[in-house]
Amino acid sequence: MNFKVFIPAMLSASLKTLSLFSLTLLFSLPLGLILCFARMSKKKVLNLPAKIYILLMRGTPLMLQLMFIFYGLNPIFGVQPPRFASAVIAFALNYAAYFAEIYRSGIISIPTGQYDAGKVLGFSKRKTFTIIILPQVIKRVLPTMSNEFMTLIKDTSLAQTIVIVEIMRTTEKYANVYVSAIPFGVAAIFYLVMNAGIGKAFSFTEKKLSYYK
Repeated sequence: MNFKVFIPAMLSASLKTLSLFSLTLLFSLPLGLILCFARMSKKKVLNLPAKIYILLMRGTPLMLQLMFIFYGLNPIFGVQPPRFASAVIAFALNYAAYFAEIYRSGIISIPTGQYDAGKVLGFSKRKTFTIIILPQVIKRVLPTMSNEFMTLIKDTSLAQTIVIVEIMRTTEKYANVYVSAIPFGVAAIFYLVMNAGIGKAFSFTEKKLSYYK
């Protein structure tokens, strides 16, 4: 193994993985919240499309969605997104559906008395949600969110199906070049370090929100 070549290549691939991870969260977290509110709406014009979308995204493989966006849009609509943009779109659309259900589970777990308390204090519905409900929702969904974040880091490996040079594609390349299993061990270390960082970040956030009962 030529580690002077392999390690820099893995570091470069890690930046691509982290870029895909960060951009996915940037778009999927707010989109998930919008979907959540639409899903919880009493208006069928909002509720039904949100239900169908969430079912479609959660009920079909992420790899299928990824390949459809990169390979399928051009024949149908004449649009050909770049490889990395296709990956970001597919991951963001997929994870937004999961985040929507996580948000929804957190919101419906809050006792109705919390809303009544906000009304007694003279808060509007929006202010009640922002000041009283939202911090409690965040605290309740953090463990589930941490799992999704860690899964996302690992799911970025699917981007290699459209020839994006991330960690696993680089790992396979050097494993074949050197006919060695060492690259797989190094890749495991890279993923473990990333997920350990995510775990630490969520633990810190949980401590900061610990005063919310």
